[in-house]
Amino acid sequence: MSGELKAVLFDMDGTLVDTEGMWWQACLAVAAELDLELTEADAGHVLGRMVEDVAGYLARRAPSPPGVERIGARLTEAFAGRISGGVTPLPGAIRLLDELRAEGVPAALVSASPRLIVEMVLRTVGTERFALVVAAEDTVRGKPLPDPYLRAASVLGLDPADCVAVEDSPTGLAAARAAGCRVVSVSGGPAPEDVLTVDGLEKVGVPLLRLLVSGRRSIG
Repeated sequence: MSGELKAVLFDMDGTLVDTEGMWWQACLAVAAELDLELTEADAGHVLGRMVEDVAGYLARRAPSPPGVERIGARLTEAFAGRISGGVTPLPGAIRLLDELRAEGVPAALVSASPRLIVEMVLRTVGTERFALVVAAEDTVRGKPLPDPYLRAASVLGLDPADCVAVEDSPTGLAAARAAGCRVVSVSGGPAPEDVLTVDGLEKVGVPLLRLLVSGRRSIG
């Protein structure tokens, strides 16, 4: 741990791009095909999770599930169909990514989405803005376990404590904290005491991230 900002690790859906609602709608549609009705109580099992995890959750609840692999394929197909026309970067996302690149701070994308989905999103956000992309296929275990963030730090050759993870969901926050990263939540909602909470990327800049890693920026 150096106390210097060495990299920023970004979640994708709901953090950089406005796709979380599309994912929820895809899950609702596939659940309906399985004679299931999802409610807000199911959100923790759906948002920020790998497709395989959500497929398993739906299979356990469905009266006559067709199998986890088929459900997973339908989820990916339904999500891809919704984002095929393009996605909208969230306010402040492109500005922050470009600011990091200008300052020489690597950015990594750490997503629970399949690589197919990530590549579709990167057509809008720009592959060139990331030093590394970690998609669902790159780790055996996904969020809320720390593996995706640990992989990103390892490939970059960094201590996770020198990285800031930027997340929006409880699932992602849990993964980043377990990996040992300093963490920023952009959801604006309640978060653990060791997480810096802001209401959007417009409130985040490189100076703030550097202060956070140095320990000179208080949390909460």
